[in-house]
Amino acid sequence: MARATKDKSFQNSCAHEILLINKIYESFEALEDTLGKLKLEEPLFITYMAKKSFADKVFNQIKHNHEKLQAQKYLN
Repeated sequence: MARATKDKSFQNSCAHEILLINKIYESFEALEDTLGKLKLEEPLFITYMAKKSFADKVFNQIKHNHEKLQAQKYLN
């Protein structure tokens, strides 16, 4: 029972994090769209680089968490 509760809590935490990441990404997209329409090239480029950096960090964290989980499974 405790394991099921822990798994459900982990799933809820992951779902919340995914929603938050999605909202941040959508905000980058909206900002890029607005800056593009205003033809503000330098801020548009900076926003693009920030979005790319954010995505890189997210995917690196996912990779790290996956490797950590695999190591824990191996040790158990």
